[in-house]
Amino acid sequence: MAHFDCLDLGTQQIVRECQHVSVQKIGCTPSDFCTVSISTEGPTTRFSEHCGAHENSVFFLPANAEFDVHVPAGSETAYIGFSQTAFLQGARTLNPALWSEPPANVLPLATNRRADFQEIVDLSLQAAQRTIGNGEVLDEDTLRKHVFHSVLHITAVSEDAVSPSLNDRQRALQIGRSTKELVEERLEADELPTVVEICTELGISERTLQYAVREYVGLTPVAYLRMCRLNHVRRMLAASDPETTTITRVAMRFGFLHLGRFAGDYKRVFGETPSETLNS
Repeated sequence: MAHFDCLDLGTQQIVRECQHVSVQKIGCTPSDFCTVSISTEGPTTRFSEHCGAHENSVFFLPANAEFDVHVPAGSETAYIGFSQTAFLQGARTLNPALWSEPPANVLPLATNRRADFQEIVDLSLQAAQRTIGNGEVLDEDTLRKHVFHSVLHITAVSEDAVSPSLNDRQRALQIGRSTKELVEERLEADELPTVVEICTELGISERTLQYAVREYVGLTPVAYLRMCRLNHVRRMLAASDPETTTITRVAMRFGFLHLGRFAGDYKRVFGETPSETLNS
């Protein structure tokens, strides 16, 4: 009746299912467990009272909420579930205006990154299958953190343009330098730095960080973090033994799940392939 893929990461669940028959799901979410969901478009797809056929929406289902979901035959549904306490803590850091109070019922969230959410689900499941298929141990902590913060950016971050303040340039420079130091410190400790951690550590909002990093290096915080991770991977590959190191393991260790895209970005930035660096 359905094709079902599930990855259980302890405090996090990633699910993708394709229904071969029309299905209605009625129930109530557990305590401290929320989900972000999408479904392929269909005229009768429904998330409680909300039409599920919006191509620019994802759906947030809070803890302890009743739901009534209808998915027509042939539709694919994907969701990622988290601890609501952890989710709201990060969401309030990034966008306190939207997430000051948790919603009581299903909440549709407008976003132009619905395809990115689908990709997170697909790449996470593929990464787990590839790792386990190779007889290796899945780095659940790294994958869980990468997924969590990727979804936060889709659901919690305001997409409004940042309005620069004429009085904030000096502060932006200070924030940019502090961000650089914090990111380097995290990477040297083999940790993945995130926008939420930076905002929390520096006591600033996501909007303030966006302006500061753009002023400092001309990139969004997410693009800057990706570039820093690429540089760190390169340093690790250059210092590693090609007999005992795999590019896949190093790339995934620093949050690069789409290996083809990683290789393309690496070649474009450094002018050589990851294997050329490793074997040099």
